[in-house]
Amino acid sequence: MYEVVQVRLREAGKISYYSTSGMKFKTSDYVIVEADRGLDYGQVLSEAEVILDSDIEEPLKKVIRKANPWDMHQIEKNKKKIRDVMTTCSRKILDRRLPMKLVDAEFSFDRSKVIFYFTADGRVDFRELVKDLANEFKTRIELKQIGVRDEAKMLGGFGPCGRVLCCATYLKDFEPVTIKMAKEQNLPLNPTKISGLCGRLMCCLGYEYKTYKELMKGMPDEGQVVKTEKGPGKVISVNAIKRSATVELEDGTQIEVSYK
Repeated sequence: MYEVVQVRLREAGKISYYSTSGMKFKTSDYVIVEADRGLDYGQVLSEAEVILDSDIEEPLKKVIRKANPWDMHQIEKNKKKIRDVMTTCSRKILDRRLPMKLVDAEFSFDRSKVIFYFTADGRVDFRELVKDLANEFKTRIELKQIGVRDEAKMLGGFGPCGRVLCCATYLKDFEPVTIKMAKEQNLPLNPTKISGLCGRLMCCLGYEYKTYKELMKGMPDEGQVVKTEKGPGKVISVNAIKRSATVELEDGTQIEVSYK
């Protein structure tokens, strides 16, 4: 058995389980962890839990220590240095006329690697760009193509609700979001109303989907003809929260029918 915590590498890296090695950590603590080559840093996302050997799918890496003041200084130093690195990379992308957009970049903790994140409409042959960057920075280079949702997560911003984007704050992973979720919640199917900054359906459409789906059980569909105490009528709208439907009778009168 192992005591583990979930750690997100760097600012937007992979989330994985790491062995605590008996140390205690709080959620949001910055920690120094084992990496493929050398050390890296990340942030603790969960309380400690115990998992069995059979639950481990790949070799379990360890948390080396909680980040100390010197470590945090090194992390901030890397963040400041990355601005110059991104400027250089953007220039080389233009020089090679590659159809890609540089979104962000970050150093590993010990600067043994620089990771560049970019978006593109299709696949990009960036092998020569990697050689240019390796010669320039004298370190390992990794280029990662990301989607528009990942781009929004990295860059941040504010949603239609006026709050900071969920993906840029607490969401660990992206869950599938479908137009059916919007329909189930009687939301207007206007792309501008139900899309986030990334241009995709808003993640929050999935938050209450299961609740709405449960509340809609036994409720009529819009357009359905139903029987009421005042005669048959056509359902013109449904309110899942109130479990009621607005029905238009044959004489044009509208009544509210409760489905308690």
